[in-house]
Amino acid sequence: MAKKPSWWLWAAALFAYLFLYLPLFIVVLFSFNDSKLNAEWVGFTTHWYAQLFANEKMLTAAGNSLMIGVVSSFCATALGTLAGIAMHKYRLRLLPFLVLTPIAIPELLMGVSLVIFFVLVNQLTGILELGLVTIVLSHIAFCTGFVAIVVRARMQGMDESLVEAARDLGATPLQAFRLVTLPQILPGIIAGALMAFTLSIDDFVITFFTAGAGTSTLPLEIYSMIKIAVTPEVNAVSSLLMLLTLVLIVIASRVSPSALRVANKTYLMPAV
Repeated sequence: MAKKPSWWLWAAALFAYLFLYLPLFIVVLFSFNDSKLNAEWVGFTTHWYAQLFANEKMLTAAGNSLMIGVVSSFCATALGTLAGIAMHKYRLRLLPFLVLTPIAIPELLMGVSLVIFFVLVNQLTGILELGLVTIVLSHIAFCTGFVAIVVRARMQGMDESLVEAARDLGATPLQAFRLVTLPQILPGIIAGALMAFTLSIDDFVITFFTAGAGTSTLPLEIYSMIKIAVTPEVNAVSSLLMLLTLVLIVIASRVSPSALRVANKTYLMPAV
């Protein structure tokens, strides 16, 4: 008979979950607080959400974040899918290093190196000023590795004999990929795309370094707002961003259950 966990294990687990999720619950709760200050609960209101959707600066920042997230996740998905397939098929020693290094190194180092690179390119060519384009390029470089490891994990569970059977029956390599390989790895591609979009829209550190003057995204706008005070409007936008992130994570986990587990392992591993 299995031994039941001791009470202190349950207590430790409860404390850990409270430590992680109670602050998030407070942020959501106080987004409905009928007061300009978060010092105490005054009453229930949805005024701050209405004020948020009337804030042109915030809407512009949100639009920038959505555009950056869509473009960068699309490009990262295409590149990451190709990289994941290549890592699975060819077992090259250098390729995993090149693909996984951008997500294994600290984001601070990534941001500093990217801004130095973009400034240098701009000085030499004059065609790459810091702004939306540099943010998109940075997010593509950061998110491609996550898509690659999800796709590679999906391919490791694929039945290779089906591809060989398709080739024996006369299918070209492209036809075998389109009709056999792609349908099998499609859940991993979709999960990788959703994960890339989530990482892109939530990113602050890399965006902070590569945004340049006059360019704002949702995380940067939230950061500028909390410099003065954490108002319920900040709580409202944080709650909506949190909801969007959770929805995308749930969809990714349903489409490919191994996606989050594999991505977390790679994200936490030390640089090689």
